[in-house]
Amino acid sequence: MSKRIIKAPAKINIGLNIVSKRDDGFHNLETLFYPIYDLYDELIFEDFDQFEFDSELSFENIIVKAVKLLEKHIKKNIPVKITLKKNIPIGAGLGGGSSDAATVLKTINEILELNLSKIELAAIALELGSDVPFFLKKKPAIGKSRGEKLTEIDLHIDKPILLVNPGIHASTKEAFSQINPSPAEFNYDEIVKIPVQNYRNFIVNDFEQSVFKMHPEIENIKKNLYSAGAMFALMSGSGSTVYGIFENINDTKSASEQFPEDYFTFISSSLK
Repeated sequence: MSKRIIKAPAKINIGLNIVSKRDDGFHNLETLFYPIYDLYDELIFEDFDQFEFDSELSFENIIVKAVKLLEKHIKKNIPVKITLKKNIPIGAGLGGGSSDAATVLKTINEILELNLSKIELAAIALELGSDVPFFLKKKPAIGKSRGEKLTEIDLHIDKPILLVNPGIHASTKEAFSQINPSPAEFNYDEIVKIPVQNYRNFIVNDFEQSVFKMHPEIENIKKNLYSAGAMFALMSGSGSTVYGIFENINDTKSASEQFPEDYFTFISSSLK
């Protein structure tokens, strides 16, 4: 195997509804995963005597866990060195770690010719996290159950998207603890019929209420995006990134300049 460099993209949630508590301790949810192709981590795969992981981030353990699960499944060692170049903010609701894990599963299956089926890969992915299965295909999809029951949807947002992250770590566990589950009022299958400027009338993220209460700074980002002209703004996942969809690139750039320099901001115009 020659050196192989693979991009692991971010995602946003266009809506997120916590539907019910499950007997296994997880929650049933409904959401729309939307990939952000032009914001990505880079993973470099190389031949090696044994598995080795290299990153400036010592706590990116999900990649190590993914390899260990694969090794357990195939009952042999994986002789690959993986180097991670991290670009997606950590713990930001953008799925960076999950995307990295899915990329590892899929790439190692290919380069070592393990011949694991899509069902086998999806099962291993779900052990790593509820949104990891989405990143095996990385196409817009409605997620149900824990998020692993995926239905691809033909949604292409042809407007620039501004991501804003204040560097706050929003605890997913704590956010879940303050949720009162209820059936989703919006049918995500209908989103292709709704103009972006009308998303605000239908689409919510159930985590916003509790996360905004814990971290008013995150709520202020959403307010500022709307003040700057966003057609739609929402927190992604359980936070702390908030995104705004704008009519044009000039408005998007102007909005990005209104946030503090120590915030992470990224303008996506990826239409793949």
